[in-house]
Amino acid sequence: MAARTKTARDRPSYRCTECGWQAAKWLGRCPECQAWGTIDEYGAPAVRTTAPGRVTTSALPIGQVDGRQATARPTGVPELDRVLGGGLVPGAVVLVAGEPGVGKSTLLLDVAAKAASDEHRTLYITGEESASQVRLRADRIKAIDDHLFLAAETDLAAVLGHLDAVKPSLLIVDSVQTVASPEIDGAPGGMSQVREVAGALIRASKERGMATLLVGHVTKDGAIAGPRLLEHLVDVVLSFEGDRHARLRLVRGVKNRYGTTDEVGCFELHDEGITGLTDPSGLFLTRRAEPVPGTCLTVTLEGRRPLVAEVQALTVDTQIPTPRRTTSGLETSRVQMMLAVLEQRGRISAIGKRDIYTATVGGVKLTEPAADLAIALALASAASDTPLPKNLVAIGEVGLAGEVRRVTGVQRRLAEAHRLGFTHALVPSDPGKIPAGMKVLEVGDMGDALRVLPRSRRREAPRDEEERR
Repeated sequence: MAARTKTARDRPSYRCTECGWQAAKWLGRCPECQAWGTIDEYGAPAVRTTAPGRVTTSALPIGQVDGRQATARPTGVPELDRVLGGGLVPGAVVLVAGEPGVGKSTLLLDVAAKAASDEHRTLYITGEESASQVRLRADRIKAIDDHLFLAAETDLAAVLGHLDAVKPSLLIVDSVQTVASPEIDGAPGGMSQVREVAGALIRASKERGMATLLVGHVTKDGAIAGPRLLEHLVDVVLSFEGDRHARLRLVRGVKNRYGTTDEVGCFELHDEGITGLTDPSGLFLTRRAEPVPGTCLTVTLEGRRPLVAEVQALTVDTQIPTPRRTTSGLETSRVQMMLAVLEQRGRISAIGKRDIYTATVGGVKLTEPAADLAIALALASAASDTPLPKNLVAIGEVGLAGEVRRVTGVQRRLAEAHRLGFTHALVPSDPGKIPAGMKVLEVGDMGDALRVLPRSRRREAPRDEEERR
């Protein structure tokens, strides 16, 4: 009798325990996640069909669905509520990601204490620290409340057991990479473990109507660690940003099913904890009695919030063949572009042969093109050793042809500058409604913008016709 041919269903298959990648033969290293020794043999699953079953809830016309269940409840931290769209929605799952030491645990512990009340208990699960360490931080930031419960757990089953015992309205897990399920192979923090833990917590959150805050790690590139599926499963993704050497912290909404993603929350991290900043523009300014050469003010938009920031520039003679170009808080490529525009279109000679240092005040990062005009004017002011007029802000994008282009939100930017006491502004043409009492000069190119520098004190003279040839 002829031997039966081995079908594909009878052949063994191989699967990576970390990412779930499948192969027809064994490999020592997974081509998908690059992990070693994670591919195991498993039987090919039989083909199954799902029969129709009993529905849990009947389908209703959309007009009859109760929308009050998705009403946000304030957390007690206004700056965080601004980003969330009013607060936490019952059953919502929020992923908060950021670099180590940026202040994620401090902020969420403060939220846990302020959100706790008689009707709404809060459960804080810590997997990276002991309960006593979290208690010390709570004493320091005054986050002690009788309705705030704390547990140090790394086992998923134990976390679900705490939910049955405490019955919280808000769950905080710090962090999702430290919790593991014994039923899933792989180390804590692996893709399969993160997927299982996040799925179990999301199911528990939806079934109980409990808001959940998950702390997530980031990679060296700044991306959220773990499978991309994690960001798709949760309802809200928040990015916690900030220079660990500065006081300012920003919370940005990357994804939000309950609100907009163009809001930014500003916080100040200090020894006593973290506090929200309703008016953070003062952190980015240096108040002086007299203007200083090499400084220019601009108004940037963080989400929909206008912030007045200061750009500083310094030019010095150099003895090396290749001049230095050092930036802090600014994009090096845009600073290089402004140097080229000033030398070619602004006729400021020898600026490219000097050491150039540019920076922002207060640790703010300016990445939008609306800061181009302020960068160019700060460089021109430093090169000519001529200060710009007092109480002046510059807003506009500068092209390679030297033209000053329009940017979005000019009216909001001018209103914020006027609120802080600035009386003069350089803007592109057609700025819209101008605040009363503010003098606005519309500029079309860099030649018009450089006229605000007093000619009598300019160090660099324009190149003559022969030098331009």
